[in-house]
This record gives sequence, C-alpha cells and structure tokens, in this order.
Amino acid sequence: MNVLLKTIAIFTLCLTSSLVMAQKVSFNKDWLFTLNDSVEYTLSTYSTEHWRKVNLPHDFSIEQDFEKDNEGCTAFSSGGIGWYSKRFKSPALINQKCFIVFDGVYNNAEFWLNGIKLGSHPYGYAPIYFDLSNYLNRDDAENILMVKVDHSRYADSRWYTGGGIYRNVDIVVTENVYIPVWGTFVTTPNIKNTTTEVAIQIDLINDSGLSQSRKIQVDILDANNKVVGNSVQEVPIQNSKKKVIKTKIVMDKPHFWDLNDPYLYSAKITLIENGKKVQENVTRFGVRDIHFDKDKGFFLNGRNVKIKGVCLHHDAGAVGAAVPKDVWRRRLTLLKEAGCNAIRSAHNPASDEFLDLCDELGFLVQNEFYDEWDLPKDKRYNMHDKEVDFITRGHAEHFQHWAEIDLKNTMLSSRNHPSIFQWSIGNEIEWTYPGNRGATGIFKETNKDDKMDWTLWRTEVPPHTPEEVRKFWKNYPEQTFNIGATAKKLAEWTREMDSTRYITANCILPTSSFETGYTDVLDVVGFSYKPHKYDYFKETYPNQIMMGTENVPRWYEWKAVLERDFIAGVFLWTGIDYLGERRAKEWPLKATPHGLLDTAGFPRGSFYMFKSLWRDDIPVMSIYTQSAKHSIYKEGSNGKVVEKKKGYWELAPREWQDVNPYWNYKNGEETIVEVYSNCEEVELFQNGKSLGKQYLKDQEDYIYKWAVTYKKGKLEARGTKNGVPSKVSLETTGEVTAIRISKDRSTMVANNADVTHFIAQLVDKKGRAVKKSEEEITFEIQGDHAFLGTDGGDTRKITNYKKHTATTVNGQCLMMIQSTDKPTKLIVTAYVNGKKLESNEVIVDINKKGTITQ
Repeated sequence: MNVLLKTIAIFTLCLTSSLVMAQKVSFNKDWLFTLNDSVEYTLSTYSTEHWRKVNLPHDFSIEQDFEKDNEGCTAFSSGGIGWYSKRFKSPALINQKCFIVFDGVYNNAEFWLNGIKLGSHPYGYAPIYFDLSNYLNRDDAENILMVKVDHSRYADSRWYTGGGIYRNVDIVVTENVYIPVWGTFVTTPNIKNTTTEVAIQIDLINDSGLSQSRKIQVDILDANNKVVGNSVQEVPIQNSKKKVIKTKIVMDKPHFWDLNDPYLYSAKITLIENGKKVQENVTRFGVRDIHFDKDKGFFLNGRNVKIKGVCLHHDAGAVGAAVPKDVWRRRLTLLKEAGCNAIRSAHNPASDEFLDLCDELGFLVQNEFYDEWDLPKDKRYNMHDKEVDFITRGHAEHFQHWAEIDLKNTMLSSRNHPSIFQWSIGNEIEWTYPGNRGATGIFKETNKDDKMDWTLWRTEVPPHTPEEVRKFWKNYPEQTFNIGATAKKLAEWTREMDSTRYITANCILPTSSFETGYTDVLDVVGFSYKPHKYDYFKETYPNQIMMGTENVPRWYEWKAVLERDFIAGVFLWTGIDYLGERRAKEWPLKATPHGLLDTAGFPRGSFYMFKSLWRDDIPVMSIYTQSAKHSIYKEGSNGKVVEKKKGYWELAPREWQDVNPYWNYKNGEETIVEVYSNCEEVELFQNGKSLGKQYLKDQEDYIYKWAVTYKKGKLEARGTKNGVPSKVSLETTGEVTAIRISKDRSTMVANNADVTHFIAQLVDKKGRAVKKSEEEITFEIQGDHAFLGTDGGDTRKITNYKKHTATTVNGQCLMMIQSTDKPTKLIVTAYVNGKKLESNEVIVDINKKGTITQ
C-alpha cells in the first residue's frame, strides 16, 4: 500500500504541475482487476488489494483459452464480468474541474467513484467521459474508481470484440472557466496554394459562479513548433453558460497534408486569466482538400487519386483488442509498403491512437459508426438471420437511446484528424430490415436461404428493375422501423457535427437501398461486392457518387476500378486477418483468413499481388509455388499454364489460393510457379536455364505462371519495369539446424508503452530461411518486461496467445514484448524442446530517455 500511495503522490504532483502544458494526462497505469462479480464491489469500503495488477489498455478475453463450446462468431473466446479498480489522490485542487475520458470500454460498462455511480455506457466502441469534480475527495484523501465491464453476453458481435478497458484512459484537469473535453474543432475551409484559412471553433464553459472574462490566444505551429499564425481576443462569458468562440487565421504558403507527405500543424489554444496561463490545449490538424466528383472520382489536394483501401477490424491477433500503438505502427507500415493509402474501420469507430497513426503515416480513413441499427444481426449465421437470442442480440437494443450520443461523441473526439475523409453511418444494414431481400429479387422473402450469388451477382441486369422495387415497397406492410428514416436521422446528426467530410455507407443490397431513401442521404454510395454492376448503377443513377467499400482482394476488383473514372476506389476485405466471424462447425478455425497479412502480421500471396497492382513507382516481384496437384492451375495442351476452372480469376474467393513461399518438393514432381509482378516482362530461370519469357499484357489474371518439373536448386525470376531491372529468387533449403531471431528495434523507452516485435525463423546450416519445416518454438526472456504474446499466424491454432511457445508457419513465428517503467537490458533467445535447435541472442536496451512520468 505504501508503494501505491507513493505512486499516487508522484502522479498528482506531475499532473498538477504540468496542467498548463497539457490537455490530458494518461491514467493507464496501476489498475487492479478481477474477472469476477459481487454487489460489494461498488462499496467505497471494499478492499481490492488482492486483485491482479494491470496497466491499461487491457483485454481480459484474449487472456482466456479458446473453447470449442463457445461461439465461433467471436473466435470461440470467452466473455464474463470483470471489474477494474484504481486508488488515487485527487489530481485537482479545490477550485478545479476534473474529468476522466474513456476511449473505449467493451462493453455494458458501469462507472463508480467513491461508491457513487457516475453513469453507464453500453456501446463498447464509442468514447465517453465523466465529470468527477463533485465526487472527488480532495487534498490528501484517497479516491477509489471502480469500473464494471459486463461482457457475459459475449457473442453480441459478428467478430471478436475483446472485453475490458481495452483503449486508453485519460484525466483532464481544468479551472472553473475552461475548454471542455473535445472542445476544439479545427478546419481549413478556404485553401489556396499561397494561403489557407484556418478556422478554429472553441467551446468555453463558465462554472465559476461569477460572470468572467478570459483572453484566448491561438497560435498555429508548424511541424518545427514555429508560430506561423496567431490571434488573441478577450471573451466575456456569463456564469453557468457555454459559449462558442470562432476565429480565423490566415496562414501563408501552407504545407499540405498528403499521402506521401503527411505534414501536421498544431493549434495551440491558451486561456489566460489576468496575464496567467490557466489552460493550454494543443490540437493537431492537417491542411488538405478533399473532393469527390460523380464522374471522375476522388481528388486530394486537386490531384485525382484512386483509393487503395483495406478494411480493418480492431483486433491484432495475440494482443486481442488492446492493441499498443507500436503494434498498429508495424501493421500499417507494412500495408503502406504494399501501396495501401486508405483504411475503413470495419465496422466500428477507430481508437484515437489508431487515428493518430493514420495522421502520421498518411492514410485516409473512413470512420464507421455502426454494424447494426434498430434491429440486430444474426451473429452466428450472418446474412441469413436465423437466430437472435439473449446472448447474440447485441447493441441494437440500446440503439434508440444511445445512437445519437455515441455518434456525436465519436465525432467530437475524432473530427480533428486530417486522415478522416469519410464518415460511414453503417455496414450492410439492409439484412436487418424486413423487405430488403424481397425487394431486390435476389431472395425470396419467405425463404431466407433461397438466394442467387449475392456476393458476386453475375446477372447482366438486376432481377428487379427500379420500377419493380418501388412497386414492391409500395405494397409492403409498414414496419416499426424504416431503414430510410433511420439513415436520414444518422446523416442529419453527422452533418450537424461536421460538414467538411463525406457521408457514406456500405450497401450490400443497393437495388433496394436506392429506392428506400437510404442512399438519398449519402454523399457517396458504397458498394459491397458489386464490381460487375458499376456500369448498371452509373447508368441508372448517374448523379450519384459511387465507390467500392467492401471488395474481394482479387485483380478483377481493381481492374473494374481502373477502367472506370467514376469509381473512386475500393476497400479490400480485408487488410489483415481478424479473429472471429466463424461458425461453430468450423472449430478450430478461430479467425477469418482473408487478409493481405495474417494475424501475426506476416504477408501472404495476396499482399504481394496487390503490391504489384498498387505500387507504380517501383518494380515488384515475388515468387510462390505449388504442386500441380494442389494448384488452381494446370499445364495446357500448348504448354501454357491455364486455370483448371476456366474464368476462375473472375470468380475467385476472398481467401487467396494455397501457395508456398519455398522451393522444396520431391525430385521430378510437377509444380506450378506463380510470380506476382508489375514488370512488363518476366523471365524465369531454373538452375540458370531459362524457362521462357512472358509478358504482363498476356496475363488475363495478372499472374505470371510456369509449369516446372522440380529439381533441387534455384528458381530466379528476372523482370523489367520502365527499363529498371528487378529479380527475385527461391532456393532449395536443407534441414533445420538453428533459429534466427530478428527484432524491429534496438531500444525502447521505459514507458509502459513501447513494443518490440521479435521474429523467430528456422534456418539451415547455410543460414537460409527454411519455410517448409514447422516446429514449436519457445522463447526465453531476461529483464523486466510485459509479455504480450506469441503467434505464428495460423488461424486454426487454438493455443493460448499468452504462452511463450508458438508453432511456426512457413518456418517463422512472432513474439511481442512491451516495456515496463523500469530500465533494463532485455535478452531474448529461443529453442525447440527436445531438439538441438537453439537461437542467436538478441538484446534490446530499455532506458528512461523520453519517459513521461505518471
């Protein structure tokens, strides 16, 4: 207890002394947790000393074992009721205000301070804050904050959600005349190449008991913290009133925020009372111009840009939903390498920290609010909607009361991020509203299993014309909830908060949605898996802006975009494998393997395929192989490689074909070699002998293919792009003799936040990566650290992520370590139990440099 009180004192001293310099201070450290429930936990007299110590963010579901009897929709994970406790001295003085901000708690949370209930919040993805001012014990008295997380109805989503306080928590302390939480809004409404107008909206609240006056100083800072524009004004404000102050500052020669140059400015807003600074808020923003044209697509800063996007869920494999910033940084950097320039936050608002990274790395973001509105989706069978029960009903039962609050809180907290260019009000909502199936003609309304291919939908024209759809709805019985009316309500709330971005939604049954009023309220209509109907929709609804918002990661999807100026781009399903959205019969498959990267963040064939499609600036080449027996290709009668199923390239599923990143087969075995490349021509060599040159223009599916009889040795592909030569090779490897560990950084700060990724790769005696043999690798770690987990990327492995042992995939696996607040030298080694396979020693220094004390 003495140690805890000492920590509290340090935190309080630091917070009050640095208040002028910061809007918020992290409140993540030194919580206590129990996966249990009792009516006594809310009592201020209850002692939590025996609970487990944790730092936030924290996901208690990922710590538990995967169980066959659990629900596949949420990755066979477990839920439960968990409680969090934190004891602390008041960070606010007697005359100060104090707020606590939760960026995300999953879910059905209740918040208590000193035995008094602050409130509750059912939606796990929207931020929320509470004013603690009237409930704090001040001076040296102790406070106890309790948070209950009720995720006992754990199958309330179609994907893995996690459970707990899985996003950051911050404390905000202000004076009684103050800028509230999320009380600033910075836009750049009038942009020119020589000047730009920065518009700053500031909320000011007076809770002092007297009419007051404050000087508000706004400084615009460039990336080097140089002042490039400012304004000062005296603002009178009456007691118990909120005042909205608007100011405009003209900035010369603006440096634009762009995809490859994500330049960030800051608006430093200072409240001054009698010459003394009493509050200082710093808001980052970017100067960028976004524009959609119904005929020409998307423009960024006046330049026509195709949106090369991916959909991402909020989990990250071994860490579950509590994803450290460095884990996202590694994953986003890899996607950037593939040419990705946009992220769709499927199907819920992204965390503030994730948006920070997108600002910094240069990603456009479609921030999505909801996966269901008035009515619940079937979590077990997805679009079939067969079963909805107590455990799977989800957020729909709270939607009527909380929709506006959560939508507006999400926008208030994230509207300053320059990365956000679209707000999505919903994802495939049509499934949940009666009538939509029957209206399309794709389904019989009376038989929800009787359907055409709704995903790829190959008919030349829709089963029902717009006139038939309108007639259907005219004769359809009136329902309690109307999809068009709810869409209109959500769009109005969104425009009320922000008119600088475009409103969209992902429409899965657009022939119905175009006639229900749903698409009328959208600025951009997003299509879910409809590349073969782009021309029909353009002809039928010529004035509507359109794009793909959920697309199969295949060449035909991107080809459809390249051939149509009016389609702004795509969002592939998905950028990274995610936990959940499985069925009970699919055990032990716990994750959805459709990503360019697997759950460990390792690239698969589709990653390199889209890198070859999306990177025009560099030559791209990669080689994968497969036995002729298991390949989707075969050698044709003319010696050329053809598809076993003609036209398969246009019918291919979301999951990439089974191919291998190695050249190890039986001598004489017939194989198919696939090369993913943007080179105009590629020549393949086997042990130095040419197997022929091919040309990209002849590859209908954009994949180079050769039929090759296996011989031990080396495959090498050589190509040219715009005259620039490139080559890539695969070599037959020997038996595994050792483990090679690599790391993605050499130092970390002792800040309870920094993460190092360690990759263990099996190698032969020549040091070559062995990608065919698999082993169970165990990691050993010396030095103070927080162990985050291991993962090989295999979606069927059900081993608990929190074990130090992982089974390799393609001969490699991942381990993640997070720093604590103690400087140390981290020493990592690995071995295979029962075999003489050892690794090199890898060292990471963890130091105090740059540490911010809590």
